[in-house]
Amino acid sequence: MLDRSDNRPVTTRREMVLTVGQGEGDLQGGDDRVLQAGADYLHRLGGGILQILPGIYTMRNALYLHPNLTVRGAGDETVLKKAEGVLTALVRDADWYEARVEVEDARGFRAGDGVMLRSYGNAGMTVVKETAMAIEGQVISLGKRIYKNMWLDERATLATIFPLLTAEEGVCDVTIENLILDGNKARNEEINGNYSGAVFLQRCHRYAFRNVTARNYNGDGFSFQVCDDFVFENCASKNNANLGFHPGSGSQRPRFRNCRATGNSQGIFFCWGVSDGVARNCVCSDNRDFGISIGHRDTDNRIVNCEIARNHKVGILFRTPLSEFRGAHRNAIHSCAIRDNGFAENGYGIEIRGATHHVEIRDNRIEDSGDGRQKVGIMIEAEARGTVIAGNTFVNMESDVERECTAEAVTGYTNQM
Repeated sequence: MLDRSDNRPVTTRREMVLTVGQGEGDLQGGDDRVLQAGADYLHRLGGGILQILPGIYTMRNALYLHPNLTVRGAGDETVLKKAEGVLTALVRDADWYEARVEVEDARGFRAGDGVMLRSYGNAGMTVVKETAMAIEGQVISLGKRIYKNMWLDERATLATIFPLLTAEEGVCDVTIENLILDGNKARNEEINGNYSGAVFLQRCHRYAFRNVTARNYNGDGFSFQVCDDFVFENCASKNNANLGFHPGSGSQRPRFRNCRATGNSQGIFFCWGVSDGVARNCVCSDNRDFGISIGHRDTDNRIVNCEIARNHKVGILFRTPLSEFRGAHRNAIHSCAIRDNGFAENGYGIEIRGATHHVEIRDNRIEDSGDGRQKVGIMIEAEARGTVIAGNTFVNMESDVERECTAEAVTGYTNQM
């Protein structure tokens, strides 16, 4: 109730809450279509809260997000699960201006499905993402004319590959809370994280993810390309085929707080030109390659109070830059536990490759639990400069710090173990 004695203008609105459920709610259904209907309705009103009630929602296409939208589930009881995938070859060349494709076998495709065309030429894989609009025998109509060639001599295929959550480029100011995204990995094709993921966003800014789990996607868990000011709080990326969290090229100021990345190929992968990011109080463990990977012009990022444990190849990897200018300079690792990593390769807790300058490694506990998995605390290649190693505790290491360098190369070192 408003205070009737206060004549101050009341100009702020309360957001509409639209519920979607299975057997209850403002909108009722069990798949992506009802979720999209709710999101589109709120978009017409300028935004609001899409409250997804408990249930498993079968996704045959992505939920496309809109500006000023909050998508809120009921925690572990709200699951958006990818339907079983379908893959078929094209049997007729499709040129970049056509809107229909003829396929070998159209069984399993439905109107409304999210689909991906792929071909494999000399330049690598070519991808077109679309929606199936109609199916007439072996001919599938797409949402619009394709913009790339799909030719038989380049092994063109059509498959039901899509993210579970995505948006058109330029869609900003979105919040996702309290739900599970399940990629149904065993029944779907693998796809590179530069094209899809359980979450895939490109050139979108100011997103917040809270209590969201991406699991079992045959690709990346969370992939966001050229996206600034993304925040992840209490999120998890589990058992995905590729990268857990993928702050993609040019993404500025990503924030990870109290997040977990386990059972992926890599936990957090800083792509190209990711700067001023922070991973705080996170766990990157039991990933098949690296716990955290940092590389091409990924500068001024901080990893603070994180647990990096039992990652198969390296705990934290600084990738070899293509040139000194393109190195991962001025990154910091503070107050972390780096334990039992590297057992599938050289046993490195932290590895700094190539001309990677002014990395600061302070106040960490770098240890092996006693099984001889992690043998070398920190490995530094010859071209690295200005590395600071201070205040760390090394436990059960065969070698605390190894430096492949001359005396001149270690200028700027502080080693206070």
